[in-house]
Amino acid sequence: MSQDIVAFSIQYSLYAGYLSIVVGVIGNALNILTLTGLKLFRNNRSAFYLAVESTANFFSQFLSIAVNILILLRGDDATGTNLIWCRFRYTVSQTISLITSYTLCFAACDQFLSTNYQFNLRNICTIPLARYLTVIFACIWLTHSIIFVTFFEIQPPVGCVILNPIALQYSTYFFYPALVGLLPICIASLFNILAFRNVRRIVRRQLPIARRRLDQQMTAMVLMRVVMLVSLLLPYTLFRIYAVNFPIVPNQSLSYAIRRLFQAIVTSGIGFNNSFSCFVFMIVSSRYRHQVSFTLRKRCWRKMKSACCIASNQVTTEHLPSPRSSNVEVE
Repeated sequence: MSQDIVAFSIQYSLYAGYLSIVVGVIGNALNILTLTGLKLFRNNRSAFYLAVESTANFFSQFLSIAVNILILLRGDDATGTNLIWCRFRYTVSQTISLITSYTLCFAACDQFLSTNYQFNLRNICTIPLARYLTVIFACIWLTHSIIFVTFFEIQPPVGCVILNPIALQYSTYFFYPALVGLLPICIASLFNILAFRNVRRIVRRQLPIARRRLDQQMTAMVLMRVVMLVSLLLPYTLFRIYAVNFPIVPNQSLSYAIRRLFQAIVTSGIGFNNSFSCFVFMIVSSRYRHQVSFTLRKRCWRKMKSACCIASNQVTTEHLPSPRSSNVEVE
């Protein structure tokens, strides 16, 4: 029974990883092309934050590719046997997770300020400030992850765990429950609710129709993105708190098999959180569907078509060597 559950967990992780990689590469690439290519979004700070988040998620797919290759070749992800790979994987995954979560917090805060009825609050956030905040916090999260993973060690037969008691207390009571879990969830949820209230009042203000529709669209997109974050990040956060405090030895017991299955499910949820945002945006917003379609048809397809036409219309002149004049010697 336990062996069947473990085998199912491995297969589930493998196929969920395949789905997450394919959907994530396509979806995040569409988000990046749309949010950075259209003039409508170029001066919108929430669109900038969503583009940064999609870029981080796009690069996280390469880590998922490496993990799935290891699972396919070895039967596990080699995290519990190789210390360098263990620390590198957690450094990248934690950095991307923190960048993604707090970028969405910035997007929610910015959406609240940009839709506020007070003029002073609307002018607080600017595009240069958004860029500075993104770079500064990305450096902070990268430095934090590098320092934090130095406390990870390989302890057979448990695997890659935290052995330092101070680091264990930090991860148990602050890092996973607060910094990764509840803090970004509360910040993003609070400012999203406030932004939603502001958008409902926009109708009463005299604003251009294009600006009003853009604010409503971005608020709906950020709201659904935060809902995804909360619903998929919260189970993973709770599981990580439990796993750090109660590591279990790999064996043939039923409890280990059930825990392995639950780990596969919540970990796949994190992968889906990094992959499905584009398609959720297109479901929520019909305008975003048209914008993605416009980007593919008018931008990408025309550029590819023009590049092919230019390549086919290039005329290469072939220079033939001049024939040598042969001197015939008459005998």
